[in-house]
Amino acid sequence: MAARILVVDDDELICDLVSETLNFEGYAVEAAYSGEQALKRLETSKPDLILLDIMMSGIDGFEVCRRVLNNDTTRSIPIIFLTAKGQFEDELRGYEEGAFDYITKPFHP
Repeated sequence: MAARILVVDDDELICDLVSETLNFEGYAVEAAYSGEQALKRLETSKPDLILLDIMMSGIDGFEVCRRVLNNDTTRSIPIIFLTAKGQFEDELRGYEEGAFDYITKPFHP
């Protein structure tokens, strides 16, 4: 069975590009175009990994990360931030929030 990945980004183009790339590599991918939509999906679906943008309108990636890690049913899901916020302070905060890893945009698939 393929690993399941939830891709969360409010830029639909980026979200679709990442999803298509991962699908091509054999992963089962679900997309969410907002933090709110991601949290709603996590109520019924438990992916093996979350790729999460930070800068989103509404609930940002840091808040999504906090909620995922503070929930008993989702806290074991690793989160990788995939974001344009490339400053050292941003990356440090990502790890402090509990991210497993941090990838900056633009990136090479």
